[in-house]
Amino acid sequence: MSNRTIKKAPVVRLPQNRTAKPKKAPIVRLPPKSNVELFLAQGSQAAAIILALIAAIAALDYGEFILAPTALGVLVGLMLGPLATALERRGMPPGLSALIVFVLFIALVGAFAATITAPLSWWIGRVPQIWEQLQSQLAQLREPLDSITAARDELRKIVGGGGVTVSVDDGLPLESVAMLAPTVIAQILIFLASLYFFVATRHRTRVAILRLCLTRRLRWRTAHFFRDVEALVSRYLLSITLINISEGAAVGVGLWLGGVPSALLWGALATVANYITFLGPLSMTVLLFIVGLTEFDTLAGALIPPLIYQAINVTEQQFITPVVLGHTLTLNPFAVVLALVFWVWLWGPLGGFIAIPALLVCYAVMRNIFPGVGWADSEAG
Repeated sequence: MSNRTIKKAPVVRLPQNRTAKPKKAPIVRLPPKSNVELFLAQGSQAAAIILALIAAIAALDYGEFILAPTALGVLVGLMLGPLATALERRGMPPGLSALIVFVLFIALVGAFAATITAPLSWWIGRVPQIWEQLQSQLAQLREPLDSITAARDELRKIVGGGGVTVSVDDGLPLESVAMLAPTVIAQILIFLASLYFFVATRHRTRVAILRLCLTRRLRWRTAHFFRDVEALVSRYLLSITLINISEGAAVGVGLWLGGVPSALLWGALATVANYITFLGPLSMTVLLFIVGLTEFDTLAGALIPPLIYQAINVTEQQFITPVVLGHTLTLNPFAVVLALVFWVWLWGPLGGFIAIPALLVCYAVMRNIFPGVGWADSEAG
């Protein structure tokens, strides 16, 4: 048997170019934008923001009939939310806890209305008599007013300016009660429905909104926004409610000691008026001055009711409120004034109740969108 030698095929190694690198696409550098182009780009963004704000304001104004009572119901629901949460921690379902909180709120409002109905009706019946007394009391001020008028005429002759004519109508046109009642009843029903269903479904609403957030970071921001809104608004409203009730009680006792009739009524009205920053105390001061003019014979006596109220109100604003709220809910006073003017202009007296809570909501939004910017001194507890 012959021996055969099997030769292996030679290994052929292909040359490798280890130094070769993939070619990168050439970088095309665009020429820098001119100042005009930058101005137009930024101007278009600013214009879009301004148009969006105008559209939002127009929508709020157009939908006042529905949006105003709904917003008030949500704010009251935020205030009552901690109480409903405490009931739910004891094993109570959200619907039942919301019903208990809702009934409790209705009972408190009904008790308040029953307290002021009788004295308020008595004062309304005295309106013609009060008007006659005011005319006789204001007649004492006619002499200094005539002096001011004479000085004004002399000044007008010197500067050669035209006068401004002010006409005062004797009668105040009022809408018919039959026409106004359905509107008021409808808004009350919207408010009550918003209050109950917001408290009952607040957890499900939050979960549904969080599910709409596509990214984890957006969900985190949204969850912190809900936390901040609940903490800020509920704490503010609960604290202010306790402060206002205490101030109303002090005003009632002070006016009673000062010999002012229906002191309980004025104390209750002072409680409600104090929710409207600046404008509420000012309105109560004017109202109590009118009451003083009708109940006291002298101008010094007429100043007793507003002075008592102002002494209590200033004490509350300067000492009690800072101690209760501390620095955790300290907002810029200028921002407070702007919010108050805007919401009163938009929704009237109801906007005065919404102004500060709405400002806290806006602050919570800004703090979560721009966390590094100090929008206010407040921090959620």
